Amino acid sequence: MSPLRSVALFTNEYPPHVYGGAGVHVEYLSRELARILPVEVRCFGEQDLVEPNLRVRGYGPWADARLDTDARFGGALDAFHRSLAMARDRLEADVVHCHTWYTDMAGFLAKKLWDVPLVLTTHSLEPLRPWKVEQLGNAYGLSAWMERTSIEDADAVVAVSKETRIDVLRHFSIAPEKVHVIHNGIDLGEYRPDPGVDVLVKHGVDPDRPYVLFVGRITRQKGIIHLVNAIPDIDPSLQVVLCAGAPDTKEIGEEMTERVAEVSAVHGDITWIREMLPRPEVIQLYTHAAVFCCPSVYEPFGIINLEAMACETAVVASAVGGIPEVVVPGVTGLLVDLELREGSFDPVDPARFSADLAAAINRVGLDGGLQQRFGREGRRRVEEHFSWAAIAHQTLALYRSLVMRP
Repeated sequence: MSPLRSVALFTNEYPPHVYGGAGVHVEYLSRELARILPVEVRCFGEQDLVEPNLRVRGYGPWADARLDTDARFGGALDAFHRSLAMARDRLEADVVHCHTWYTDMAGFLAKKLWDVPLVLTTHSLEPLRPWKVEQLGNAYGLSAWMERTSIEDADAVVAVSKETRIDVLRHFSIAPEKVHVIHNGIDLGEYRPDPGVDVLVKHGVDPDRPYVLFVGRITRQKGIIHLVNAIPDIDPSLQVVLCAGAPDTKEIGEEMTERVAEVSAVHGDITWIREMLPRPEVIQLYTHAAVFCCPSVYEPFGIINLEAMACETAVVASAVGGIPEVVVPGVTGLLVDLELREGSFDPVDPARFSADLAAAINRVGLDGGLQQRFGREGRRRVEEHFSWAAIAHQTLALYRSLVMRP
C-alpha cells in the first residue's frame, strides 16, 4: 500500500481548446484537485503551463495523420499517435485518469508502462454514437476499439450519471463494482446571473423581448436539427437564439444552414451565432433567456443544463440519458419525452418530438412567473448538489481506494 501523492489527467480538450462538456469537466476538476495535491495534465495542443500544484503539457498533432489515406481517418490516427507520446513520457503520478476515447489508449498504455492504476471517465460512449461514422469513416471502428480496450482494462470507470453506468455495463465487459457514478459539476462563482445586456446587443438580440436559447455544437448528438424543425411552432413573440458552431462534418453544417434558411421564412426572429463564444458572453446569454433548450438525442449528463440553471434560467430538455438526474420536471424546468428507433438515435416520430419541444418552450417562454420559479429552484438545486469541490473530493476518494489496495 502507498499514499496518494499526485495524479495525472489525460484529455483531448483543455483551455484554451475547449469545445464540449468533457473539456469543461477536466478544466474545473484539475483546478479543484490541485488545491489538494499535485496534478499533471497531458492534453492535445500546445499548452505549457506551470502553476503551484498544476503542470499542463500539450501534445501537438501528427502532421502525417491524413497523408495518403482516407481523410476521415485522420482524427483517430492522430489520437492514437498522441496517446503513444503521452504514455511514453516519464510518469511520476500514482494514478492516471483519462477523459474521452481520444486519450483512453494513452491511459491503457501508461498503466502498462508505469504500473499505475487507470481511472477512466465516460463522458459519452462510442457504441451509442453511430453517427460518428459520418465524421470518422471506418476509423470509427478504431475509436471504438480504443475505448473498449481501455474501459475493459481500467481499474475504475467513472460514469457521469446513473444512466451512463447502465450503458457501460450493458455494452462493455467490466465488473459492476468497478463502475462508479460521479456527476459533473459547476463553478458557482463563475456561473451566476449577469445583469448586463451588452453581449445581447452585440449579437443582435433584443434585450427587451423574451428568447429561447440553444448553446452547443452542431452535431447529431445535440439534436439541434430537431429544435430548428420546431421553430415554426414556437410562438412568434419569442426570439430564437442559436449559439451553435463547430459542426462535426461539412454535411451537417450544410444541413443546418439550409434548414435555418427554410424556417426563417416562417419565424423571422432567429439569431444564429456561429462561433463558440467566450464563457462570459455565454453566461450573459443564459441569464437573459426566457428558456434554455437542450434537445439532445444522446446526453450522458448534459453539463449545459447545469450552466443554465446556475444562471437562474428555466430549462426545457429531452428526457434522455443523465438529463433527468439534473433537470427536475415541474421544479427546475420541463422534460420532453423522446422515443428512439431501436438500435439508433433517430426519433421514432421526429415531427412529434419537434412539436413537443415547441409546446414546452411556449409554455415556459410565455409565462414569466414559471420562468422565475424554475430559475430560482434551478439555482438552488445546482448549489446543493453540483459543486466542483464536492465532486473533486468524491474523485479523490476513488483514487485513494485504488492506491491503498494491498
